[in-house]
Amino acid sequence: MNTWLDKYFRGDRVIWVVVMLLALLSILAVYSSTGTLAYKTQQGNTEYYLLKHFFILFLGFALMYFAHLFRYTVYARFANIVIAVAIPLLLLTLAMGTNRNEASRWLTLPIINLSFQTSDLAKLALILFVARALSIRQDNIRDFKSAFVPIMLPVLITCGLILPANFSTAAVLFATSIILMLVGRISIKYIASLIGIGVIAFALFISISLAIGKKGRISTWAARIETYIGGKEGSDSYQSQQAHIAIAKGGFMGVGPGNSSQRNFLPHPYSDFIYAIIIEEYGMVGGVTIVILYLVLLFRAVRIVRNSPKAFATFAAIGCAFSLVFQAMINMAVTVGLFPVTGQPLPMLSMGGTSIWFTSIAIGIILSVSRETEEEGGLQPVAA
Repeated sequence: MNTWLDKYFRGDRVIWVVVMLLALLSILAVYSSTGTLAYKTQQGNTEYYLLKHFFILFLGFALMYFAHLFRYTVYARFANIVIAVAIPLLLLTLAMGTNRNEASRWLTLPIINLSFQTSDLAKLALILFVARALSIRQDNIRDFKSAFVPIMLPVLITCGLILPANFSTAAVLFATSIILMLVGRISIKYIASLIGIGVIAFALFISISLAIGKKGRISTWAARIETYIGGKEGSDSYQSQQAHIAIAKGGFMGVGPGNSSQRNFLPHPYSDFIYAIIIEEYGMVGGVTIVILYLVLLFRAVRIVRNSPKAFATFAAIGCAFSLVFQAMINMAVTVGLFPVTGQPLPMLSMGGTSIWFTSIAIGIILSVSRETEEEGGLQPVAA
């Protein structure tokens, strides 16, 4: 007998539960971590950011829900259009985007005055484009000119346009594209050549920027690496130190919800370093739970694609899942001191706007693939 859950929330039930748990933890963590910000900018109205974040998450769930209702073939049809829109927007962002911390990552929409990172759109657009390109070229996937080059060029262009303002996002997207090509049976030697081209292009970018005296983000990257390797004092070392203090205070069980003290010292406790606040308040139990939730999301996505008979569905779902989980692992690795500071938010947990919405759409696409696979009889709804 079908319940209303079976009727309205199709697809992998475990993924639905994982996302809802992440959203619940996000509401609790954002409410706790924005207290100081509220006193600085909202005259102590601590509910302001809670309600704002709740609205963003609510809209994100609406986008996820509607995304999962569409057949995944719809995303294949629009993949070329979306990437054709995303690339000019990236160029526009570099040329006249809103500059924050020496990085032009945002476009501010007129009238509504809403800022969004064009790289969020570009990530999803490129994943869908690569998934579609791989799926329609499976018959001649080993051919260099007809299969590899048409995929390689958009990857290099998109990642190259993101790179000047956001190295970590470009690296995550480049790595995701490489994973998709491996899954899509592109020749290893072609993939190795793409990695080589990427490394050379990155080296040329740094050399040219230094030669013309426009260090920009290069100085920031160098400072972060020096801080990470040599313990050089600076704003990044301060952030890392405060994050480590939060982790140490959290211990095994944490100090309790809303009792964080490091939220008053961390520069971005509600976004880049929200994982530190979660560990401080919920301890290692909470920190490990977050890791497990992301790993479950990846595991379920892999399970979905293993049962999917369609190439595009396989590539789109694994690309979306890998990108989200890889970004989450980098954020958490930065917090605990395994990586230099990067500025990557924690998907579905950090306070944000359009980043949460595009993340929600990506999860909706995974659920769309799962729903179609269920209806075709390839996967049971709640099997473990």
